[in-house]
Amino acid sequence: MEDIARFSRNSAELSSRCKRARHALAEAVAAVPAADLLAARDTPGDVGTAISTAAEYRRTSLASVAQAAAKRAQEAARSIEEALKLVLPVSAGSAGSAGTYGSAAARVEQVRYELYELERRLMADLPAPAPQWRLCVLVTEALCRLPWQEVIRRAIAGGADCIQLREKTLGDGELYRRAGEARRLCSGVSLVINDRPDVALAVGADGVHVGQDDLPVAAVRAAAGVRPLLVGVSTHDLTELEAAIRAGADSVGVGAMFATSTKVREVSGPAYLRSAVARLADLPGGPLPHLAIGGITPENIHLLAGCSGLGVAVSGVVCQAERPDEVCRRLLAGLGPAGAEPSTKR
Repeated sequence: MEDIARFSRNSAELSSRCKRARHALAEAVAAVPAADLLAARDTPGDVGTAISTAAEYRRTSLASVAQAAAKRAQEAARSIEEALKLVLPVSAGSAGSAGTYGSAAARVEQVRYELYELERRLMADLPAPAPQWRLCVLVTEALCRLPWQEVIRRAIAGGADCIQLREKTLGDGELYRRAGEARRLCSGVSLVINDRPDVALAVGADGVHVGQDDLPVAAVRAAAGVRPLLVGVSTHDLTELEAAIRAGADSVGVGAMFATSTKVREVSGPAYLRSAVARLADLPGGPLPHLAIGGITPENIHLLAGCSGLGVAVSGVVCQAERPDEVCRRLLAGLGPAGAEPSTKR
């Protein structure tokens, strides 16, 4: 917690408070003779060393690391506090010892209360886990009937909660300028940049999306450092999906659902979507956000409706429309509420 407050939040106040809490806990525990603590240690005989869960080995963001650290610190403080009460209660009446141990338990209790507040403060500005977007619109100027800025505005007005800027042919300077403009347009919704973590970081976008032939997740994380950046990965089958999960992707694209004019890869179809959703829902810590993609239109989206927490990503069907906002509304209406039962309409 102290390291995150110091190196990520860059907060002198929070790092100082964490340090004081850490020292206060150490001083309270020091009331117990070191020889007694060492004598009680039995790592080889500890049955807990062989007990673990999958969730222990998966952290999806800096916020999840901070959360885990805070919860463990609070649980440890509670355990130490209660153990000190058990060893020598305040009411035991033993000269010197009772007062020493009882006072130590009370000091640990105060540290625990401080840890609750530190968790609240520390988590306040850390990036949240990736949301489960309902409608992501991939915007490419060459596909747009209207000016690309107007497509973004109308898509958001129609209910899109994520915009992905997908411009593979622009020079670096123009892409940076356009991404910055898109960031300003995306007030209240998420902005993802296709392929380019450097541009995403430079303009303060929420995330970057990479394909199977782009930078791996680990390289994107290394480029981002402690700066918040969600990483999405395209997947086309369960093998690629498992690889994205192991790599620590924040979200995954699942497709292609239907044939498109821009993708030559074989269509995976709704069957892959159902398998993917079932796998993602079974992950420790809850479902991994996912977006079905590929040839989705208001006319066929009902074939995907009913998958738990499902969101979709679309491009040409919105970009090429005269009324992008109306197409977005139709897509959301066809998708239905999250968790709805699959439609029987054919």
